[in-house]
Amino acid sequence: MTLIRPATTPDDLAAVRQLCWDYRTHLNAASPIDAQITETFYPVPKYTALMDTIATEHARPKGIILLATLDNQPVGCAMTHALDAHSAEIKRLYVAPHARGHGIARKLVTACMEQARTDGFTRILLDTSVTLIPARALYTAMGFSQRGPYQNIPADVLPHLVFFEAAL
Repeated sequence: MTLIRPATTPDDLAAVRQLCWDYRTHLNAASPIDAQITETFYPVPKYTALMDTIATEHARPKGIILLATLDNQPVGCAMTHALDAHSAEIKRLYVAPHARGHGIARKLVTACMEQARTDGFTRILLDTSVTLIPARALYTAMGFSQRGPYQNIPADVLPHLVFFEAAL
C-alpha cells in the first residue's frame, strides 16, 4: 500500500534526507552532463548543508516536505517552497527505482499541487533534466506546460534543463 504524507517526525525527515542523497546519486549517474550540473549546483558541502537544514527550510506555511511509503517503507519524497506570492516550486521529487511503476511520483506531484493550491498559490513550477524522459512525460501528462526558465540559470546549463509550469 502506498501512502503520501507530510514528513514531520525526526524519522520521517531522516528518511527524506536519505532519499534526497539517493536522488543526488541518481542524477550523478544519469549522464555526464547531469553529473556536471549536480556537482556545479550542489557540491557535497552545499548539499550537506541543505540536508542539515531541510526541516526548517520547508517549514509550513512556506512549503511542505512529503514522504512516500510503500508497504510502510520510505520510497519517495518531494517538497515545495514559495518562489513569490503566487508561485510555488516542486523540488527533489524522487522515487526509489524498486518502487517505480506504482504511480508514486504522480501521487507526490498531485499532493504538492494540492498543498500549493491550499496555500493560495496560483501556479506551480519545476525543472528537470532533458535526460529524465519519464519525468518529463509525467509532467506533460499531468497538465504541465513547458516554459522558459523562471530563475537565473547559466547559459551553458540551459540546453540541458526543461522548465514546466501548471496553473493551480
